[in-house]
Amino acid sequence: MGATRMACALRRGGSAHRDGVLEQRWEIDDGDCEWCARALPSAKWAGGSVTTWSPGISFNELIAVAPMPYIRERLGDRLCALLDLLNGGAVDSDRLRAVASVNIDVERLVVDEFERATLLAMLPEPKQIELVQRLGALVDGQQPLNGLRDLNWTAEQRRELLEFLGLTVDRAPSISPAHSVHTAPDYALFPHQRRAAARVKELLYDSPRRVVLHLPTGVGKTRTGMSLICDHLRQNEPTVVVWLAHGRELLEQAAAEFDRAWANLGDRPLSSVRLWGTTPATLGGLTDGLVVLGLEKAVSAAKTDPQFLTTLAARSTLTVFDEAHQIIAPTYQAVVDDLTIRYDAGLLGLTATPGRTWADISKDEELSEYFSRQKVMLEIEGYTNPVTALIEQGYLARPQMRTVAAKAGMHLSAREQQLLAKSFDISHAMLAELAQDEQWNLKIIQTITDLLQRHNRILVFAASVEHCRLIAAVLSAAGVDAEFVTGESSTRHRGQVISRFKGTSRRPMVLCNFGVLTTGFDAPAASAAVIARPTKSLVLYSQMVGRVIRGPKAGGTTTCEIVTVVNPELPGFGDVAEAFTNWEDVWETA
Repeated sequence: MGATRMACALRRGGSAHRDGVLEQRWEIDDGDCEWCARALPSAKWAGGSVTTWSPGISFNELIAVAPMPYIRERLGDRLCALLDLLNGGAVDSDRLRAVASVNIDVERLVVDEFERATLLAMLPEPKQIELVQRLGALVDGQQPLNGLRDLNWTAEQRRELLEFLGLTVDRAPSISPAHSVHTAPDYALFPHQRRAAARVKELLYDSPRRVVLHLPTGVGKTRTGMSLICDHLRQNEPTVVVWLAHGRELLEQAAAEFDRAWANLGDRPLSSVRLWGTTPATLGGLTDGLVVLGLEKAVSAAKTDPQFLTTLAARSTLTVFDEAHQIIAPTYQAVVDDLTIRYDAGLLGLTATPGRTWADISKDEELSEYFSRQKVMLEIEGYTNPVTALIEQGYLARPQMRTVAAKAGMHLSAREQQLLAKSFDISHAMLAELAQDEQWNLKIIQTITDLLQRHNRILVFAASVEHCRLIAAVLSAAGVDAEFVTGESSTRHRGQVISRFKGTSRRPMVLCNFGVLTTGFDAPAASAAVIARPTKSLVLYSQMVGRVIRGPKAGGTTTCEIVTVVNPELPGFGDVAEAFTNWEDVWETA
């Protein structure tokens, strides 16, 4: 196949509409065209013509015949070299094409002007004509490829191209800012959650009206928090509650959880307003309900429209800050201060890790002081550490934690060692360097392959965006069902991949991620995690471990396996129960 067209006897004929569907008719001189048989599998052949209903062409079909230089260039030298290493020699083209179908991000190709033009040029001419007609860009006498290149390529046209290439694009309208339903109550808390919630209410409605609820990851702090919010809304009609969180996953989780909670615990119709992403920061006439507010949106609104926070503060009597250890960041603290100016305004923090760092006690003291040293920790009679009790009682999975060491392909200089010792976490530069270490990556792949013998859902925490893509690609080349999500992934891609990972298919699946699934992600069926990124942050480590520790009473698994791939040059952690009680010395437990 040439770069711009193929030798094909397929010619465009007439077109007509049948039952509201465009029916394109092609005349053919030679009924043995191999491309047409592959590219138009749903066609109806009749005599010297073929009839199709604008089928498009899947990206995988296009990759199957794309030039190998195109495939290799988009996979990158590092990935190709690692595949060669794992293969014991040059990997064959079929395997590279299989990797490309998973690793190449089609949406990035469509958005980038040069990549899009290259992709369009690889379409056979009949498909170029079909796409031109679909987009309404046909000009008499103009070559179809030129017509496609001359388009302005609006967002809608890019979506059309993605659909043409076989990708499912969510065209559903955005979530309405108002939602309320009524059903029979069915929103129970476990006994330990009810005891913690009762103690929170004792502190939240007495001066200084601020408290942190400290629950281990996987024990339902969002559910407990929403139960408390519902109690507050029932007892303070009308009023507004503000839920603050960082990141789309946490915000979407909170909005969905409130819908479930209020549907079962509510006593009147309410509005819940979602404010994050590109949604304008506006409250309308809201005086009774919940505002789920992204911290980035709140910070930007404070700069561009100070009246927004002033108005919201005047209407609200409770602010809930998810992942409360982040609250002492100056910009976030300023937002909370603005929202809690009323004399009767309460502040509830939710966290599994009530500290900012592992080693800097001054930061932890600052967090404790901001909440007036009032913290409710989960307490279970007969146990000094509640995590141990929750594991024994089946609320948390029993973790089997181990480490595997890779050969030290990365060596730190004396200066790098000094900088590492002084820093709160490992720098992005060090992580990027580690992600290129072949021995390190081989150990990660071997670890995942071993876990696949025992687990159906494995979550991998990678060291960088490219590291995440590389691990998924190598696993895919070996025939493993592996996907990746990063902060660069589109909402559509992320949603589809996570939905499949949470599904009930018995086929094992590996989900690699970087920077997006440490919070706000709930996949009870995940029973193994590979921590393939070193960290000095006990907060981050606890969050990663927490993704797979949900027990059978909470819809999870009896046991889970957590493997940390360590580099001898870099530090790490290894105990879930110890992590939970790390910060007790800076709090006066309420």
